[in-house]
Amino acid sequence: MATVVLLGTLDTKTEEYRWVRDQLRDAGCDVLLINVGTFAHGAELADIGADEVARAAGAELDRLRDAGDRGAAMDAMATGAAVIVRRLLDEGRLDGLLAIGGSGGSSVAARALQALPVGVPKLLVSTMASGDVRPYVGDVDVTLMYSVVDISGINRLSRAVLGNAAAAVAGMAQRYARVRGESGDDIGDERKLVAATMFGLTTPAVDEARDELTGLGYEVLVFHATGSGGRAMEALAASGMLDGVLDLTTTELADDLVGGVLTAGPDRLEAAGRAGIPQVVSVGALDMVNFGPRDTVPERFADRRFLVHNPTVTLMRTTRDEMAALGARIGDKLRRATGPVEVYLPAKGVSGIDVEGGPFADPDADAACFTALRDALKDTGVPVHDVDAAINDPGFGRTAAQALHRLISASDFARRTGE
Repeated sequence: MATVVLLGTLDTKTEEYRWVRDQLRDAGCDVLLINVGTFAHGAELADIGADEVARAAGAELDRLRDAGDRGAAMDAMATGAAVIVRRLLDEGRLDGLLAIGGSGGSSVAARALQALPVGVPKLLVSTMASGDVRPYVGDVDVTLMYSVVDISGINRLSRAVLGNAAAAVAGMAQRYARVRGESGDDIGDERKLVAATMFGLTTPAVDEARDELTGLGYEVLVFHATGSGGRAMEALAASGMLDGVLDLTTTELADDLVGGVLTAGPDRLEAAGRAGIPQVVSVGALDMVNFGPRDTVPERFADRRFLVHNPTVTLMRTTRDEMAALGARIGDKLRRATGPVEVYLPAKGVSGIDVEGGPFADPDADAACFTALRDALKDTGVPVHDVDAAINDPGFGRTAAQALHRLISASDFARRTGE
Protein backbone atom coordinates (compact mmCIF):
# COMPACT_ATOMS: atom_id res chain seq x y z
CA MET A 1 0.00 0.00 0.00
CA ALA A 2 1.33 3.44 -0.93
CA THR A 3 2.11 5.86 1.89
CA VAL A 4 1.33 9.55 1.49
CA VAL A 5 3.02 11.92 3.90
CA LEU A 6 0.85 14.89 4.84
CA LEU A 7 2.79 17.87 6.08
CA GLY A 8 1.28 20.98 7.59
CA THR A 9 0.63 23.39 10.42
CA LEU A 10 -1.87 21.44 12.49
CA ASP A 11 -2.12 24.28 15.01
CA THR A 12 -4.08 26.28 12.42
CA LYS A 13 -5.32 23.68 9.92
CA THR A 14 -6.56 20.76 12.03
CA GLU A 15 -9.98 20.44 10.39
CA GLU A 16 -8.60 20.59 6.87
CA TYR A 17 -5.85 18.04 7.48
CA ARG A 18 -8.19 15.60 9.19
CA TRP A 19 -10.52 15.79 6.19
CA VAL A 20 -7.72 15.30 3.67
CA ARG A 21 -6.26 12.43 5.68
CA ASP A 22 -9.59 10.64 5.55
CA GLN A 23 -9.84 11.24 1.80
CA LEU A 24 -6.43 9.66 1.30
CA ARG A 25 -7.36 6.65 3.39
CA ASP A 26 -10.55 6.24 1.39
CA ALA A 27 -8.38 6.29 -1.76
CA GLY A 28 -6.44 3.30 -0.44
CA CYS A 29 -3.33 4.98 0.96
CA ASP A 30 -1.60 4.82 4.29
CA VAL A 31 -1.05 8.30 5.73
CA LEU A 32 1.72 9.75 7.88
CA LEU A 33 0.88 13.20 9.22
CA ILE A 34 3.72 15.57 10.15
CA ASN A 35 2.96 18.61 12.28
CA VAL A 36 5.15 21.64 11.54
CA GLY A 37 3.00 24.03 13.59
CA THR A 38 4.69 25.37 16.69
CA PHE A 39 1.63 25.57 18.95
CA ALA A 40 -0.09 22.74 20.81
CA HIS A 41 -3.52 22.80 19.13
CA GLY A 42 -3.98 19.86 16.75
CA ALA A 43 -0.94 17.97 17.99
CA GLU A 44 -2.99 14.85 18.82
CA LEU A 45 -3.64 14.36 15.09
CA ALA A 46 0.04 14.05 14.18
CA ASP A 47 2.04 10.88 13.64
CA ILE A 48 5.26 12.90 13.78
CA GLY A 49 4.98 15.80 16.17
CA ALA A 50 6.34 19.31 16.02
CA ASP A 51 8.82 18.54 18.78
CA GLU A 52 10.43 15.83 16.63
CA VAL A 53 10.52 18.19 13.65
CA ALA A 54 12.24 20.85 15.73
CA ARG A 55 14.81 18.36 17.04
CA ALA A 56 15.60 17.29 13.49
CA ALA A 57 16.65 20.90 12.90
CA GLY A 58 18.77 20.97 16.06
CA ALA A 59 16.24 23.12 17.92
CA GLU A 60 13.92 22.75 20.91
CA LEU A 61 10.21 23.37 20.36
CA ASP A 62 9.69 25.07 23.74
CA ARG A 63 12.51 27.51 23.05
CA LEU A 64 11.09 28.32 19.63
CA ARG A 65 7.74 29.05 21.25
CA ASP A 66 9.21 31.11 24.05
CA ALA A 67 11.37 33.21 21.74
CA GLY A 68 8.31 34.58 19.97
CA ASP A 69 10.20 34.93 16.66
CA ARG A 70 7.83 33.52 14.06
CA GLY A 71 10.34 33.79 11.23
CA ALA A 72 13.05 31.90 13.11
CA ALA A 73 10.57 29.25 14.21
CA MET A 74 9.32 28.69 10.66
CA ASP A 75 12.88 28.45 9.37
CA ALA A 76 13.72 25.80 11.95
CA MET A 77 10.57 23.81 11.22
CA ALA A 78 11.27 23.97 7.49
CA THR A 79 14.77 22.61 8.06
CA GLY A 80 13.51 19.83 10.31
CA ALA A 81 10.71 18.89 7.92
CA ALA A 82 13.20 18.52 5.05
CA VAL A 83 15.36 16.20 7.17
CA ILE A 84 12.41 14.06 8.18
CA VAL A 85 10.82 13.60 4.76
CA ARG A 86 14.17 12.64 3.27
CA ARG A 87 14.65 10.11 6.05
CA LEU A 88 11.17 8.68 5.46
CA LEU A 89 11.95 8.33 1.76
CA ASP A 90 15.22 6.54 2.48
CA GLU A 91 13.37 4.19 4.84
CA GLY A 92 10.79 3.35 2.17
CA ARG A 93 7.98 5.04 4.13
CA LEU A 94 7.16 7.83 1.67
CA ASP A 95 5.58 7.39 -1.75
CA GLY A 96 4.20 10.91 -2.06
CA LEU A 97 4.14 14.20 -0.16
CA LEU A 98 1.16 16.55 0.11
CA ALA A 99 1.16 19.91 1.84
CA ILE A 100 -1.56 22.53 2.18
CA GLY A 101 -1.12 26.11 3.33
CA GLY A 102 -1.06 29.83 3.01
CA SER A 103 2.13 31.82 2.65
CA GLY A 104 3.66 30.62 5.92
CA GLY A 105 2.75 26.97 5.60
CA SER A 106 3.79 26.94 1.95
CA SER A 107 7.21 28.37 2.77
CA VAL A 108 7.80 25.65 5.37
CA ALA A 109 6.53 22.93 3.05
CA ALA A 110 8.68 24.17 0.17
CA ARG A 111 11.88 23.12 1.93
CA ALA A 112 10.55 19.59 2.42
CA LEU A 113 9.18 19.32 -1.10
CA GLN A 114 12.49 20.42 -2.59
CA ALA A 115 14.41 17.93 -0.44
CA LEU A 116 12.88 15.04 -2.39
CA PRO A 117 14.44 13.84 -5.66
CA VAL A 118 12.87 14.29 -9.06
CA GLY A 119 10.28 11.58 -9.65
CA VAL A 120 8.97 11.38 -6.09
CA PRO A 121 5.36 12.71 -6.14
CA LYS A 122 5.09 16.06 -4.41
CA LEU A 123 2.03 18.33 -4.39
CA LEU A 124 1.44 21.68 -2.74
CA VAL A 125 -2.02 23.24 -2.46
CA SER A 126 -1.40 26.90 -1.73
CA THR A 127 -2.99 30.31 -1.67
CA MET A 128 0.28 31.49 -3.29
CA ALA A 129 0.16 29.22 -6.33
CA SER A 130 -1.15 31.82 -8.76
CA GLY A 131 1.78 34.24 -8.33
CA ASP A 132 5.57 33.90 -8.44
CA VAL A 133 5.96 30.22 -7.62
CA ARG A 134 9.71 29.74 -7.91
CA PRO A 135 10.25 29.84 -4.11
CA TYR A 136 7.92 26.85 -3.77
CA VAL A 137 8.99 24.83 -6.81
CA GLY A 138 12.74 25.44 -6.78
CA ASP A 139 14.44 23.14 -9.29
CA VAL A 140 12.42 19.96 -8.75
CA ASP A 141 9.10 18.61 -10.00
CA VAL A 142 6.74 20.10 -7.44
CA THR A 143 3.11 20.09 -8.57
CA LEU A 144 1.19 23.20 -7.53
CA MET A 145 -2.55 23.61 -7.13
CA TYR A 146 -4.11 26.99 -6.41
CA SER A 147 -6.48 26.77 -3.45
CA VAL A 148 -8.81 29.48 -4.89
CA VAL A 149 -10.17 30.20 -1.39
CA ASP A 150 -8.13 30.53 1.77
CA ILE A 151 -7.31 27.33 3.65
CA SER A 152 -9.91 28.00 6.30
CA GLY A 153 -12.44 25.26 6.89
CA ILE A 154 -14.10 22.71 4.64
CA ASN A 155 -16.69 24.26 2.33
CA ARG A 156 -18.02 23.53 -1.12
CA LEU A 157 -15.00 25.11 -2.85
CA SER A 158 -12.27 23.83 -0.55
CA ARG A 159 -13.90 20.39 -0.59
CA ALA A 160 -13.60 20.29 -4.38
CA VAL A 161 -10.01 21.56 -4.50
CA LEU A 162 -8.68 19.51 -1.59
CA GLY A 163 -10.56 16.44 -2.76
CA ASN A 164 -8.89 16.72 -6.16
CA ALA A 165 -5.52 17.19 -4.48
CA ALA A 166 -5.98 14.08 -2.35
CA ALA A 167 -7.03 12.03 -5.38
CA ALA A 168 -4.11 13.35 -7.41
CA VAL A 169 -1.41 12.59 -4.88
CA ALA A 170 -2.98 9.21 -4.07
CA GLY A 171 -2.81 8.24 -7.74
CA MET A 172 0.76 9.47 -8.10
CA ALA A 173 1.89 7.75 -4.90
CA GLN A 174 0.28 4.44 -5.86
CA ARG A 175 2.02 4.49 -9.23
CA TYR A 176 5.34 5.45 -7.61
CA ALA A 177 5.06 2.60 -5.08
CA ARG A 178 4.19 0.12 -7.83
CA VAL A 179 7.01 1.14 -10.17
CA ARG A 180 9.56 1.21 -7.37
CA GLY A 181 8.42 -2.20 -6.20
CA GLU A 182 8.75 -3.67 -9.68
CA SER A 183 12.10 -2.14 -10.61
CA GLY A 184 13.87 -1.53 -7.32
CA ASP A 185 14.28 2.17 -8.12
CA ASP A 186 12.16 5.19 -8.88
CA ILE A 187 12.24 5.11 -12.64
CA GLY A 188 12.75 1.50 -13.67
CA ASP A 189 15.46 2.08 -16.29
CA GLU A 190 18.91 0.57 -15.98
CA ARG A 191 20.54 2.74 -18.64
CA LYS A 192 23.14 5.21 -17.48
CA LEU A 193 21.75 8.71 -17.18
CA VAL A 194 23.43 11.67 -18.90
CA ALA A 195 22.46 15.34 -18.89
CA ALA A 196 23.05 17.66 -21.84
CA THR A 197 22.52 21.41 -22.17
CA MET A 198 20.97 22.94 -25.26
CA PHE A 199 19.88 26.31 -26.62
CA GLY A 200 18.03 27.05 -29.84
CA LEU A 201 21.32 28.12 -31.41
CA THR A 202 23.19 24.97 -30.36
CA THR A 203 20.42 22.50 -31.18
CA PRO A 204 22.14 20.71 -34.12
CA ALA A 205 25.20 19.92 -32.01
CA VAL A 206 23.19 18.63 -29.06
CA ASP A 207 20.82 16.62 -31.26
CA GLU A 208 23.80 14.91 -32.87
CA ALA A 209 25.36 14.25 -29.46
CA ARG A 210 22.10 12.92 -28.04
CA ASP A 211 21.68 10.51 -30.97
CA GLU A 212 25.23 9.26 -30.48
CA LEU A 213 24.82 8.75 -26.74
CA THR A 214 21.46 7.05 -27.18
CA GLY A 215 23.06 4.66 -29.65
CA LEU A 216 25.76 3.94 -27.08
CA GLY A 217 23.09 2.90 -24.57
CA TYR A 218 22.59 6.04 -22.49
CA GLU A 219 19.42 7.79 -21.51
CA VAL A 220 19.89 11.50 -22.25
CA LEU A 221 18.11 14.31 -20.44
CA VAL A 222 18.31 17.59 -22.36
CA PHE A 223 18.03 20.82 -20.36
CA HIS A 224 17.14 24.11 -22.04
CA ALA A 225 19.79 26.60 -20.92
CA THR A 226 17.36 29.33 -19.89
CA GLY A 227 18.36 29.78 -16.26
CA SER A 228 15.82 27.44 -14.74
CA GLY A 229 17.11 24.64 -16.98
CA GLY A 230 20.66 25.12 -15.82
CA ARG A 231 19.61 25.23 -12.19
CA ALA A 232 17.59 22.04 -12.62
CA MET A 233 20.55 20.26 -14.17
CA GLU A 234 22.86 21.42 -11.38
CA ALA A 235 20.37 20.14 -8.79
CA LEU A 236 20.17 16.78 -10.54
CA ALA A 237 23.95 16.50 -10.64
CA ALA A 238 24.13 17.31 -6.93
CA SER A 239 21.52 14.62 -6.19
CA GLY A 240 23.82 11.89 -7.49
CA MET A 241 21.42 10.69 -10.19
CA LEU A 242 23.68 11.51 -13.16
CA ASP A 243 26.45 9.38 -14.63
CA GLY A 244 27.78 12.12 -16.87
CA VAL A 245 27.23 15.68 -18.08
CA LEU A 246 27.57 16.92 -21.65
CA ASP A 247 27.63 20.66 -20.98
CA LEU A 248 27.89 21.92 -24.54
CA THR A 249 25.79 25.05 -23.87
CA THR A 250 27.20 27.23 -21.09
CA THR A 251 25.45 30.42 -22.23
CA GLU A 252 23.81 31.02 -18.84
CA LEU A 253 27.21 32.09 -17.54
CA ALA A 254 27.18 35.01 -19.99
CA ASP A 255 23.86 36.22 -18.61
CA ASP A 256 25.18 35.89 -15.07
CA LEU A 257 28.33 37.86 -15.91
CA VAL A 258 26.75 40.66 -17.93
CA GLY A 259 23.25 40.95 -16.43
CA GLY A 260 20.97 39.10 -18.82
CA VAL A 261 17.64 37.53 -17.94
CA LEU A 262 18.60 33.87 -18.31
CA THR A 263 21.19 33.49 -15.59
CA ALA A 264 21.35 30.23 -13.67
CA GLY A 265 23.27 31.94 -10.89
CA PRO A 266 26.97 32.13 -10.04
CA ASP A 267 27.23 28.44 -9.13
CA ARG A 268 26.43 27.17 -12.61
CA LEU A 269 28.95 24.58 -13.88
CA GLU A 270 30.00 23.48 -10.40
CA ALA A 271 27.72 20.68 -9.14
CA ALA A 272 29.05 17.95 -11.44
CA GLY A 273 32.60 18.89 -10.55
CA ARG A 274 31.89 18.72 -6.81
CA ALA A 275 30.18 15.36 -7.26
CA GLY A 276 33.05 13.91 -9.30
CA ILE A 277 30.78 13.24 -12.29
CA PRO A 278 32.51 12.94 -15.70
CA GLN A 279 32.00 16.09 -17.77
CA VAL A 280 32.58 17.19 -21.33
CA VAL A 281 32.24 20.96 -21.56
CA SER A 282 32.08 23.46 -24.41
CA VAL A 283 31.35 27.16 -24.86
CA GLY A 284 28.02 26.96 -26.67
CA ALA A 285 26.19 30.31 -27.10
CA LEU A 286 28.64 32.29 -24.96
CA ASP A 287 28.48 34.84 -27.78
CA MET A 288 25.13 36.11 -26.49
CA VAL A 289 23.38 37.67 -23.53
CA ASN A 290 19.59 37.38 -23.39
CA PHE A 291 17.01 40.08 -22.76
CA GLY A 292 13.28 40.38 -23.29
CA PRO A 293 11.69 42.62 -25.94
CA ARG A 294 14.08 45.14 -27.48
CA ASP A 295 12.68 48.03 -25.46
CA THR A 296 13.49 46.23 -22.19
CA VAL A 297 17.25 46.19 -22.81
CA PRO A 298 18.97 48.46 -20.24
CA GLU A 299 20.06 51.81 -21.61
CA ARG A 300 23.69 51.21 -20.64
CA PHE A 301 23.93 48.69 -23.49
CA ALA A 302 22.64 51.08 -26.16
CA ASP A 303 25.82 50.96 -28.28
CA ARG A 304 26.07 47.15 -28.37
CA ARG A 305 25.36 44.70 -31.19
CA PHE A 306 21.85 43.20 -31.03
CA LEU A 307 19.75 40.62 -32.80
CA VAL A 308 15.98 40.50 -32.23
CA HIS A 309 15.54 36.73 -32.08
CA ASN A 310 11.76 37.01 -31.80
CA PRO A 311 9.33 39.58 -30.35
CA THR A 312 10.05 38.47 -26.77
CA VAL A 313 13.79 37.69 -26.99
CA THR A 314 16.62 40.11 -27.82
CA LEU A 315 20.19 38.81 -28.06
CA MET A 316 23.24 40.98 -27.36
CA ARG A 317 26.73 40.03 -28.57
CA THR A 318 29.32 39.58 -25.83
CA THR A 319 32.45 41.68 -26.16
CA ARG A 320 36.06 40.54 -26.33
CA ASP A 321 36.61 41.45 -22.66
CA GLU A 322 33.43 39.64 -21.59
CA MET A 323 34.43 36.55 -23.54
CA ALA A 324 37.86 36.56 -21.91
CA ALA A 325 36.22 36.82 -18.49
CA LEU A 326 33.91 33.93 -19.33
CA GLY A 327 36.79 31.74 -20.45
CA ALA A 328 38.63 32.44 -17.20
CA ARG A 329 35.50 31.75 -15.17
CA ILE A 330 34.85 28.42 -16.87
CA GLY A 331 38.47 27.40 -16.46
CA ASP A 332 38.43 28.28 -12.77
CA LYS A 333 35.31 26.19 -12.21
CA LEU A 334 36.66 23.19 -14.10
CA ARG A 335 40.08 23.23 -12.43
CA ARG A 336 38.26 22.60 -9.13
CA ALA A 337 36.35 19.58 -10.44
CA THR A 338 36.98 16.32 -8.59
CA GLY A 339 36.00 14.12 -11.53
CA PRO A 340 37.30 13.75 -15.10
CA VAL A 341 36.78 16.70 -17.44
CA GLU A 342 37.49 17.43 -21.09
CA VAL A 343 36.87 20.68 -22.97
CA TYR A 344 36.03 21.04 -26.67
CA LEU A 345 36.41 24.44 -28.36
CA PRO A 346 34.72 25.11 -31.74
CA ALA A 347 37.21 27.32 -33.56
CA LYS A 348 34.76 28.47 -36.24
CA GLY A 349 31.92 29.63 -34.02
CA VAL A 350 30.22 29.00 -30.69
CA SER A 351 26.61 29.27 -31.90
CA GLY A 352 24.44 29.19 -34.98
CA ILE A 353 24.87 32.95 -35.51
CA ASP A 354 28.56 33.14 -34.54
CA VAL A 355 29.81 31.81 -37.86
CA GLU A 356 31.46 33.39 -40.87
CA GLY A 357 28.99 35.91 -42.29
CA GLY A 358 26.69 35.53 -39.29
CA PRO A 359 25.34 38.50 -37.31
CA PHE A 360 27.41 37.65 -34.21
CA ALA A 361 30.62 36.55 -35.94
CA ASP A 362 33.61 37.80 -33.89
CA PRO A 363 36.66 35.53 -34.12
CA ASP A 364 38.75 37.84 -31.93
CA ALA A 365 36.24 37.70 -29.07
CA ASP A 366 36.00 33.92 -29.34
CA ALA A 367 39.78 33.61 -29.38
CA ALA A 368 39.99 35.69 -26.20
CA CYS A 369 37.63 33.24 -24.50
CA PHE A 370 39.59 30.23 -25.67
CA THR A 371 42.93 31.69 -24.60
CA ALA A 372 41.67 32.61 -21.13
CA LEU A 373 40.15 29.16 -20.68
CA ARG A 374 43.35 27.39 -21.70
CA ASP A 375 45.40 29.61 -19.39
CA ALA A 376 43.08 28.87 -16.45
CA LEU A 377 43.49 25.12 -17.01
CA LYS A 378 47.24 25.22 -17.57
CA ASP A 379 49.06 22.54 -15.57
CA THR A 380 45.78 20.92 -14.43
CA GLY A 381 45.89 17.97 -16.80
CA VAL A 382 42.42 18.82 -18.15
CA PRO A 383 42.52 18.21 -21.91
CA VAL A 384 41.40 21.17 -24.04
CA HIS A 385 40.65 20.17 -27.63
CA ASP A 386 40.60 22.71 -30.47
CA VAL A 387 38.15 21.59 -33.14
CA ASP A 388 38.38 23.15 -36.60
CA ALA A 389 34.63 23.52 -36.92
CA ALA A 390 31.68 25.56 -35.70
CA ILE A 391 29.76 24.05 -32.83
CA ASN A 392 26.82 23.05 -35.03
CA ASP A 393 28.93 21.58 -37.84
CA PRO A 394 28.45 17.84 -38.37
CA GLY A 395 30.80 15.85 -36.20
CA PHE A 396 31.29 18.26 -33.31
CA GLY A 397 28.44 16.95 -31.17
CA ARG A 398 29.28 13.34 -32.00
CA THR A 399 32.94 13.84 -31.04
CA ALA A 400 31.97 15.39 -27.70
CA ALA A 401 29.52 12.56 -27.01
CA GLN A 402 32.15 9.93 -27.71
CA ALA A 403 34.51 11.71 -25.34
CA LEU A 404 31.93 11.61 -22.57
CA HIS A 405 31.35 7.91 -23.18
CA ARG A 406 35.09 7.35 -22.87
CA LEU A 407 35.26 9.26 -19.57
CA ILE A 408 32.28 7.41 -18.09
CA SER A 409 33.67 4.04 -19.16
CA ALA A 410 37.06 4.85 -17.63
CA SER A 411 35.41 5.97 -14.38
CA ASP A 412 33.37 2.77 -14.21
CA PHE A 413 36.50 0.68 -14.77
CA ALA A 414 38.37 2.58 -12.05
CA ARG A 415 35.55 1.98 -9.58
CA ARG A 416 35.38 -1.73 -10.38
CA THR A 417 39.11 -2.30 -10.08
CA GLY A 418 39.79 0.15 -7.28
CA GLU A 419 42.35 2.01 -9.38
